[in-house]
Amino acid sequence: MSTAVDDDLWSAIGDPTRRRMLDLLLDEGSGTATSLSGHLPVTRQAVAKHLAVLDRVGLVHAQSTGREKQFRVDEAQLARAVAQLADVGESWDARLRRIKRIAETIERNR
Repeated sequence: MSTAVDDDLWSAIGDPTRRRMLDLLLDEGSGTATSLSGHLPVTRQAVAKHLAVLDRVGLVHAQSTGREKQFRVDEAQLARAVAQLADVGESWDARLRRIKRIAETIERNR
């Protein structure tokens, strides 16, 4: 199966702070910019900006609760990201197997 790679999605996931935020949201079920900032070495404002990036690519969705937004991970979008990563991994494994065969052939012919 070949899954098209979504560069915006992987750009969002590529940031270590955003990956940590996803971990926290998955562990807790949901969170706000304020609650997440208590677990991260960045300000609440920085967390809000990171959440906006994750929301834009569909990895999280917000629901307003009072003055704050409660964020939850979109598990379908996360599963899509996992499928893309698995596909990329399989592709690289195939490339590495070809390189190994070529190297072994060169070595045998020496």
